[in-house]
Amino acid sequence: MQYISHYTSPLGEILLAADDIGLTGLWFEGQKYFALYLDQEHEEREIPVFTLAKQWLNMYFAGKEPDVNVPLHFIGTPFQNEVWEILAAIPYGKTVTYGGIAKQLTEKHGGKRMSAQAVGGAVGRNEISIIVPCHRVVGKNGSLTGYAGGIDKKTVLLKLEGAYEDRFFVPKHSTAP
Repeated sequence: MQYISHYTSPLGEILLAADDIGLTGLWFEGQKYFALYLDQEHEEREIPVFTLAKQWLNMYFAGKEPDVNVPLHFIGTPFQNEVWEILAAIPYGKTVTYGGIAKQLTEKHGGKRMSAQAVGGAVGRNEISIIVPCHRVVGKNGSLTGYAGGIDKKTVLLKLEGAYEDRFFVPKHSTAP
């Protein structure tokens, strides 16, 4: 059974989803892939994981690095789960490239080459945005692309963390809304 709760952020309404294992979703209302894998049968209820997630979000939007541990439950393919684990480990205030994640996976799998495009596909399907910081992934040339919540939100989140760099830009043909 999945449960839902709502959170009002400075960037708009957020829907949270969780099961008995941990947080399964965090979406901005109206974003690409909004609640795509949310069980049709779910219940609105405040459960302990939502309390932790909201504490984390309150600290984050106050401009502080959150020190709250939110249990997560990734629901995806084995490849997606590997990518999302790497995303979850990106330090606050830092960015990585899609190619950098592909390189980590290549090393982990003993030289079996991974493509940055495949990584981008998995990053784009991250169901637990912000807490699993897919907004910290940028193109190798500094392009801000691929954020399901919208490039405007990605830019604000990076600036909030002090991770925004002057070299970043929005490409003319972005994959994000």
